[in-house]
Amino acid sequence: MRDPFFIIKTPRITEKATALSSLGQYVFRVASDATKQEIKYAVKTIFKKDVAGVNTLNVRGKKRRSRTIHAGKTSDWKKAIVTLKEGEKIDFV
Repeated sequence: MRDPFFIIKTPRITEKATALSSLGQYVFRVASDATKQEIKYAVKTIFKKDVAGVNTLNVRGKKRRSRTIHAGKTSDWKKAIVTLKEGEKIDFV
């Protein structure tokens, strides 16, 4: 297995992610080539919590344009929604 700190990049602290945390689900930005088993291992190793399930999705980058006609694009990334077992909780403070 790879280093867990290369698999999980950052937690996503948004309004939706905060609402999910009350259900025992936490949202992370992860490496684009990370598998569900690697994400589960990384959360177990970093936070020392038991994981019940992992859902992943690829987020497409948005098209951006500055003042000129030249258009660009933000990078694509992968999001993981990790469900912890009953009674487990992660504090990001």
